[in-house]
Amino acid sequence: MKRSLVGAVGMVAAATLVLSGCGGGSGNGAAGGSDDPNRTSPGAEPVTLVLNWWGNDDRASRYQQALDLFHKKYPWITVKTGFSDFSSYWEAKATEAAGKALPDVFQFDSAYLREYGETGQLLDLQPLIDDKTIDLSGYDPSLVKAANVDGKQIAIPTSTNTLAMFVNPDVATAAGVEFPADGYSWDDLNTFVQKVSAADVKTKDGYKLYGSGDYTGTFWFFLQDLVQQGTDPFTKDGKLNFDKKDVIAWLDKTADLRKSKDVYPTDRATAVKPKSGLTMNEAVAEMSWDNFLAGYVSDSGKQNIKVLPIPAGPNGTGNFFRPSMHLAVGANTKHPYEAGLLINFLLTDPDVGKVFGTSKGVPGDKAQRAAIDAPAGSVDAQVLAYEDTMAKTDTTVAPIPVKGFGTIEASWLTLSEELGDGKTTPEDFADRWFAEVQNSVG
Repeated sequence: MKRSLVGAVGMVAAATLVLSGCGGGSGNGAAGGSDDPNRTSPGAEPVTLVLNWWGNDDRASRYQQALDLFHKKYPWITVKTGFSDFSSYWEAKATEAAGKALPDVFQFDSAYLREYGETGQLLDLQPLIDDKTIDLSGYDPSLVKAANVDGKQIAIPTSTNTLAMFVNPDVATAAGVEFPADGYSWDDLNTFVQKVSAADVKTKDGYKLYGSGDYTGTFWFFLQDLVQQGTDPFTKDGKLNFDKKDVIAWLDKTADLRKSKDVYPTDRATAVKPKSGLTMNEAVAEMSWDNFLAGYVSDSGKQNIKVLPIPAGPNGTGNFFRPSMHLAVGANTKHPYEAGLLINFLLTDPDVGKVFGTSKGVPGDKAQRAAIDAPAGSVDAQVLAYEDTMAKTDTTVAPIPVKGFGTIEASWLTLSEELGDGKTTPEDFADRWFAEVQNSVG
């Protein structure tokens, strides 16, 4: 199937968020109809919105640049911001949702669409789309549909992304091992990882270089492998379409590497968070979503990080494209119109496209895509070229997440850390994970 965007894909107390402000002034916070003249001109009272996202300092800097532009256009709206790493972000959102105190606007992941949408936590954005407060004329309708749950438009994807392999050439050179050529398999990747470990090269600080971390610890990579095998991970009625033996077989792919300690150590990975082996310049390669390239370059200090295809299965990489970095509005907002203005600006303003480039994926809005300045060899040029290349290969739709996806994804990560530390086995991993699935998905 050629590239399609039909359908959506695809964690303690609330985390403390880093706060900053953007602008200020007077204005009218009325939420009347689009023909209300007071809605588009300064009034007696200012409006304050809260905007949250997950990400690193690079993303925070880009958001602040975009918000500076927003304030120039809407000076009566103040935007207070907060961000954290992905897992802390969703822990905080769960607490806020329980207290009906979600942000006015917040970055949203497709994994949580059903969980939040079916419980009425998110504002239906369709009225704001209908009255053109949010203008999606530059969007592919199928991309918009990816965040429509039970007939309600509860979020809008910012962009698309797909899985990629990121390679740090300087670390590969230091280790003296060349990364496999395009078309390499999972077994070829394992052989590469073993060779880098066997080289036993250390950084100037005494840390050993590794080929990569244990890729089986990421749930999305397991789903991608299933797709490569010709299996749809989820059924149309929202159930799992795989069993324990499939999970065990996946975890066993790197059993020998874990036993011989050839993968990036779990304890070191925990110690360097929110960075990783790749961005610490201690690992050659790491798989993630292609829009992570900007963050990898920023965090590693290496301008030559490469974005390459993921390992191939029997019939190629089978990449799926995922609607990404949605924006949603908490149903508890007191300022739906102003929230709509902010979403529209972030999603469609060409200058915002210039600010973010491909750091959140390839923009869904045509004008933002066209505005990206992507000189040859730049981060944006690499991501755009990678997605163009993948779109020309046999690709498939991203699997639609089951309800409770975020919980079972977080459980998978926790169990993978235990597996890496030798505290559990693939069989025990599978038993405990499926028990969590029964509690979360049914």
